[in-house]
Amino acid sequence: MSRVKKLIRQEILDLSAYPVPDASGMLKLDAMENPYSWPAVAKEAWADLLTDLPLNRYPDASAQQLRDGLKESMGVSDEYDILLGNGSDEIIQLLAMAMAKPGATILAPEPGFVMYKMIATFCGLNYVGVPLTSDFQLDEKAMLAAIETSQPELIFLAQPNNPTGNLWDQAAIENIIKASEGLVVVDEAYTAFTDADHLELLDRYDNVLVMRTLSKVGLAGLRLGLIIGRAEWLNELDKIRLPYNINMLTQASTLFALEYYDMLMMQTEQLRVDRVVLMEDLAKLSGVTVYPSEANFVLIRTPDGMARNWFEELKERGILIKCLDGGHPLLENCLRITVGTTSQNERLIAALSDIAHSGTVQ
Repeated sequence: MSRVKKLIRQEILDLSAYPVPDASGMLKLDAMENPYSWPAVAKEAWADLLTDLPLNRYPDASAQQLRDGLKESMGVSDEYDILLGNGSDEIIQLLAMAMAKPGATILAPEPGFVMYKMIATFCGLNYVGVPLTSDFQLDEKAMLAAIETSQPELIFLAQPNNPTGNLWDQAAIENIIKASEGLVVVDEAYTAFTDADHLELLDRYDNVLVMRTLSKVGLAGLRLGLIIGRAEWLNELDKIRLPYNINMLTQASTLFALEYYDMLMMQTEQLRVDRVVLMEDLAKLSGVTVYPSEANFVLIRTPDGMARNWFEELKERGILIKCLDGGHPLLENCLRITVGTTSQNERLIAALSDIAHSGTVQ
């Protein structure tokens, strides 16, 4: 046995690294990024700001100014605090580390965000995945049964859900919160693309935190995630947050972006409009099922056995989307498509129409 296999935990040896495909030269519609850029005047002002940053110094360890700016922009009440992470991934990891007692469990509906399960494994927690219904709704009965059986320390509920794009029934969510003796984290990564807002749950339940990210609204490169809630929770998470986890460039750039927050929100509103048109165009493809979406992506189901073929043929045409077929039984023949600009969506539809027609002719 090699030293690596002897020393590394078996569950880590059994994992594969999170796959990030090379998108060089591709139309990138696979990662739920905002396709719209900043206007030139904003880019110039941002570049000027960066030239004066003292990169020889450590950043503000608490990022207090940025936290205050985010609270104001997002309408977070003064009775709640914000803790920042290097993307939502770090927030999830902090939560898992804090809960990682012997025998502790993370529970989440599936299919869902893959990092819930991966980070549970990283941190040595048990993981319980509860399948959604065939139409991607919460199976409330199964969720409540799993909570009673496994007594999870931590539950993740994504609103809207990734990769399905839909919102779940509010009453079911609240019943799950009430049934849980553990912490329930409502993951609002895609909140900018829906009218739903779950901050009010903080007022009624002391075992709820709300997690968000700026990656989907146009700041993916800054890697900034946040969690909102009562100080009694966040103070404990702050103890295991590594010092200076939010670098100076991210802090300064995000504060600058908050001055243009209305512009970012206008872009997300445009993406909502683009989403409707994209879904209508996708629904015109023969044999394709388009699922409801409240996010900046659309889940479709192709004709039987076509998902991988369509994915590969799109790649050959320089378009990268996400193939979900094989990732979970409920996602058989499924593809996930990020909403692009109007012209990008039109290019995608033209390519898919040609691919689908060619497949039919053959």
